[in-house]
Amino acid sequence: MKLCYFFTVLIMFFITSVVFSEGEQPFYQDRPFVQDYAEKIALGPSLSDVELKACGSDRNGRIQVLSNKGLLQVYQGELVSDRMHRPLVDMNIMDLEVYRGQFVYLTDKAVLSNAWAAKFYVAHGMADAKLFTMGNDFDVFVVGEKEWAYFSDGRKVWQQKSGGKQVKQIVFDVKRNRYLILCAKQIYNFSVSEKKLDSVFEGAKLSCLEFINNNKELLVGTGQGYLRLDGDSYRALAVLESKLPWPDICCVRKMGEKTWFGSTRGVFAVRTDGGIDYYASKRWLPDDGVIDIVAGPGKSVLVLTKQGLSIIHFDRMTLEQKAEHFDRLTRLRHMRYGFSSAFVMQKPGDFSTGTLIDQDNDGTWTSMYLAGEVFRYAATKSDESLANCYEAFEALERLFTINPLEGFPSRAFERRGYKVSDPDRWVEVEGDLWDWKATTSSDEIVGHFFAYSNFIEIMPDKAWRDRAIALLDQTMNHIMRNDWYLIDYDGKPTQWGKWNKDYVNRLPRQVGDRKLNSTEVISFLQTAYHFTGKEIYKEKAYELMEKDGYLDNIMIPITEIGRVEGIDLSTEWNHSDDELAFLSYWNLYRYAFTDELREKYRRVIREHWEIERPEKNPLWSFIYAMTGAAAYDLDEAIWYLKEMPLDFVGWRVKNSHRKDLEFIKGNFRNQTTTKVLPPDERSISKYNGNAFRLDGGEGGLREFSGDIYLFPYWMGRYVGVIK
Repeated sequence: MKLCYFFTVLIMFFITSVVFSEGEQPFYQDRPFVQDYAEKIALGPSLSDVELKACGSDRNGRIQVLSNKGLLQVYQGELVSDRMHRPLVDMNIMDLEVYRGQFVYLTDKAVLSNAWAAKFYVAHGMADAKLFTMGNDFDVFVVGEKEWAYFSDGRKVWQQKSGGKQVKQIVFDVKRNRYLILCAKQIYNFSVSEKKLDSVFEGAKLSCLEFINNNKELLVGTGQGYLRLDGDSYRALAVLESKLPWPDICCVRKMGEKTWFGSTRGVFAVRTDGGIDYYASKRWLPDDGVIDIVAGPGKSVLVLTKQGLSIIHFDRMTLEQKAEHFDRLTRLRHMRYGFSSAFVMQKPGDFSTGTLIDQDNDGTWTSMYLAGEVFRYAATKSDESLANCYEAFEALERLFTINPLEGFPSRAFERRGYKVSDPDRWVEVEGDLWDWKATTSSDEIVGHFFAYSNFIEIMPDKAWRDRAIALLDQTMNHIMRNDWYLIDYDGKPTQWGKWNKDYVNRLPRQVGDRKLNSTEVISFLQTAYHFTGKEIYKEKAYELMEKDGYLDNIMIPITEIGRVEGIDLSTEWNHSDDELAFLSYWNLYRYAFTDELREKYRRVIREHWEIERPEKNPLWSFIYAMTGAAAYDLDEAIWYLKEMPLDFVGWRVKNSHRKDLEFIKGNFRNQTTTKVLPPDERSISKYNGNAFRLDGGEGGLREFSGDIYLFPYWMGRYVGVIK
């Protein structure tokens, strides 16, 4: 019995990656999972006006695409003319198919192949041959504009006038030894044994056919969805399925455990559990007008569109290997003076046209990158991550020293004449060839405090830690001596750097800034006290909490936040505030003055996390897990990390047209659907965006830095919820 129990436990361990630690907090054991990504093959320069027709891949891994200009092949990321077999170049090829792992071609004279010692050659004698398909033992069915014909042993054994019927597809039913011929309004059955043609189904806007379920069922694609027919009787097994990403179906293929549908708005795969994976936009395809779908080399899927070919790969990788990918991406194209910067392109998706530019929040985004690298160093003790930490820290440190305001971090800095964002916010450095960006927001301060606190906790060199402590001290001092304001170069408070009671407490309880700004400043003071030991920070924190009501503000239930007539700050839920709140919660909880306060903060974090749960955000979940929570939606957080695309180009993405989504009425949080879409089906955004935004993107003119993935992944490693 004991041995049986042991093997049961062992089997359960290997079939699931979620286990429980001794403290009963679940963690994820990092194991390989299937990561999908697209290799997009564009048309070569000489083929801009080509018409693509079909594609295939043989058992050698060669890919061919049929066009009105002959056969094309994949070479150095482009579709170019395929001249490998010279005789094929001179043939007028009408259709191609992969049969028993080899290419077979329909020309205006014959059906032939270069495989099998090139012995297979069937002269069809049809001047208008258009489509064909192979059957058993090299039998062939060929259709033309005027005639349909069946060939066996190389001889024409049946033919019939087409009657003007326009054929869209021919499918061979290996189980019943018959061919199905699809027209726009009818399906015809040709029985090989009886040499007889019958009309077996009538419908509207029929477009494609595919057998599934061991040929027991026939899928019929239409312009309004797809039908499931019984494979023997052609009786409909269900009503028309139209609850799809887009119902105008062009082609369908059963591959492995998924059924793939091509449409006029992208391609989607229906899983056995009924779930749908949607591949659309230039993240996945050259364009959304799908022509053909076939199995590609290995376990890939080839999707032919009007403007090119996409090879969708399915490779196994771990979350850590995925982090290595995003680390390479970030280091290669996003480092500017140590900042994690924006990379923008003149031509969509063309990295050769890209350049680094300043952003409105260089300090904030780099703080999050730095924190991720600090967590990485804590988990791996990597020399590379340590060097990255010091490089990013120096960039953030210079935000303070490049301007004359003590304890005031600039938003960004740039060499004179090269600034891009918000030209009115920049100030020249006197006697130097640099400019610095003013009007610093609360966003930057939150980011700095979060990053520096972890930097101080984890970095091995005391001299570097002391520099970070000095920055915390100077910033806190600036805010305190300026009556809880961030004072800009013009002597006035910046627009959002306001923690003064006259600003905070004049806001109604329903306005998020009252709760948020109170949370921020108390977390700042606790952090500053923890690392400097200066009693003034503790005294001022208690004064704000007890005398000025900031603790009560922090404890305002997040469910009370809503619209207040006449206050612009409350017109809709601010997702940037979620980011600022959760980053503040980290220090609020960790550096609480007492256990009693820490317990109150834990409840605040839990309540906010509960309202954010539909987003399945790993960053919010891992910050909540930091409090020791056991039920922090580990599966959903890991799902989110796995579903992040490897391509972080800000392609234009559209989902509002989808028929498979459950939409909900307009609401304060701008949640559009009952369930959040996977990250690889949405436009790329940082953690200050709305995860339920259905349409968006930058038209492929920007690539986002990999810290969007790296930050939560390495936090998960640091917190111990990813092993």
